[in-house]
Amino acid sequence: MIVAQRHRPSSSISDDFETQGEKSFLRFLTCGSVDDGKSTLIGRLLYDSSHIFDDQLAALERDSARHGTIDGDFDFALLLDGLEAEREQGITIDVAYRFFDTEKRKFIVADTPGHEEYTRNMATGASTADLAVLLVDARRGVLSQTRRHSIIASLLGIRHVILAVNKIDLVGYDERTFDEIASHYREFAKNLDFITAVPIPISARFGDNVIHRSTNMPWYQGPTVLEHLENVPVDDAYIDSPFRFPVQYVSRTDRDFRGLAGQVASGKIAVGEPVVVANSGKLSRVREIVSMDGPLEEAREGQAVTLVLDDQLDVSRGNILAAPDAPPQVGDQFQAHIIWFDHEPLIPGRSYILRTECDSVTASVTNLKHTIDIHNFSQIAANTLAMNEFGVCTFGLQSPIAFDPFRSNRVTGNFILIDRYTNATVGAGMIDFALRRARNIHWQALDVSKSSRADLMNQKPAVIWLTGLSGSGKSTIANTLERVLHASGRHTILLDGDNVRHGLNRDLGFTNADRVENIRRIAEVAKLMVDAGLIVIVSVISPFRSERQLARELMGSGEFVEVFVDTPLEECVRRDPKGLYKRALAGDIRNFTGVDSPYEAPETPELRLQTIEAQPEALAMRIQEYVERRT
Repeated sequence: MIVAQRHRPSSSISDDFETQGEKSFLRFLTCGSVDDGKSTLIGRLLYDSSHIFDDQLAALERDSARHGTIDGDFDFALLLDGLEAEREQGITIDVAYRFFDTEKRKFIVADTPGHEEYTRNMATGASTADLAVLLVDARRGVLSQTRRHSIIASLLGIRHVILAVNKIDLVGYDERTFDEIASHYREFAKNLDFITAVPIPISARFGDNVIHRSTNMPWYQGPTVLEHLENVPVDDAYIDSPFRFPVQYVSRTDRDFRGLAGQVASGKIAVGEPVVVANSGKLSRVREIVSMDGPLEEAREGQAVTLVLDDQLDVSRGNILAAPDAPPQVGDQFQAHIIWFDHEPLIPGRSYILRTECDSVTASVTNLKHTIDIHNFSQIAANTLAMNEFGVCTFGLQSPIAFDPFRSNRVTGNFILIDRYTNATVGAGMIDFALRRARNIHWQALDVSKSSRADLMNQKPAVIWLTGLSGSGKSTIANTLERVLHASGRHTILLDGDNVRHGLNRDLGFTNADRVENIRRIAEVAKLMVDAGLIVIVSVISPFRSERQLARELMGSGEFVEVFVDTPLEECVRRDPKGLYKRALAGDIRNFTGVDSPYEAPETPELRLQTIEAQPEALAMRIQEYVERRT
């Protein structure tokens, strides 16, 4: 039978917020491996600190009877595991946030998932936290996920850790077991940037050393979890840092009002003080500071406000207002630490969307310098970054952005990477420093334009990009198409994948990374030839949608024609004109598209050609008709 101890009546909820005063504020998260007791610990903290209301208590009793894993008692994990899938599987999937307070401090706690599949959710919770409560099962000790979460916490700027050695009751409250785990973790964490890492033996289920000191462990003389949470020093991290204000949107309530809305990321600003637009270097002064509570004379870190400037500068979402004497860096190249989330690996050269606090830009990894071994922090040379791996990369951006090193400012120094095709978040990064390469290179103005070259040839330039499996008939169709266009007086060039690999791309193999670089180079060459006014026929397998999309975006509007030579794999294997499938199926060729390397078929090509029972001449004529209709 479940017996209630202390709980808070629902009527007191309004009193919570009336009695907060000027208490300090701590954001923390729980993390660690699966089933180490993270949700149970938070549930116990809320219960023993009288932060469970009547309706929550009743729901907990019902849910414990239905979903609980503890016979005859509350299953405190159910206070946090709100998703039905979590309750059925007994794991935390999403990040659950809870507010509570004590006489000394206010808290927001994030309960994050422990499964490797949801590492990105843990990183989300860590991104705003001041402290991490890292749980380990006393029976299992420090695991790979313990190390992984510790590295993420350190990379994301967390400087305080509680190592909560949970389920100590299941090892008989053994002091030696606790000491061995604590010693093991201290040795591991000595290379991380933690200011404090305090080990505490606990039983979240029974409440030992959570809020109340345990009578089962007289050998332990340190603080309880709550005591340490209440007393760990937490400063306003960026209040003394230079002023940073990422602009979220421009507010125009009427024709005379133009305000820049956002949240102060660091420092403070007062009416009359100067600011600089980081990207342009334009200067102005703050005329007004507007908030939900009315006008302010000063705004500080963390406040959401609208700034009105003296001058009508060109400022929009994506700009950062800053202190003129300490502006952020502006650049299109930097080094960063990366946490990779996606099942598909990070590939240098592939184009991603890089999104900062307020800006978004196309970017690619120009160099993967190394990965980081989570066991000993050694640097390992690698060509790609796999799911849940850490690495150090250099980035090239399509256009400059304003940023700070992450160590200086967690808000303006972090970013996420988004897959350009699926729109999924695939990685998170922390900027180390700007790269000052090739800053003396600028676009040279040219007197002869693409249109003037095309006019001289009396044609509209284009890229006709034929993609399909090996043996699909691309090269035959492309060669026939060029012959047809040439006969009609068109100026053309044919870039065949095999031919290009004999020269420009002879240094590339057939790994995914090399395939990406192969297509990037071909696309850049095709763009130059389009600028020359030519009709460029490209015949390459180009297996990845992302790189075909990159090629499309390099061209002008309407200049890219994707032609999917849609021949089934079985037919390509039957044809096998070069004998490659036979060798690939025998294991003599690795990373062969369609066999042990994927082909991502176009979803909305301009033309789809089905080659079975169709002649190359007829298919080439279809492409020619499409091209001619464009002119």
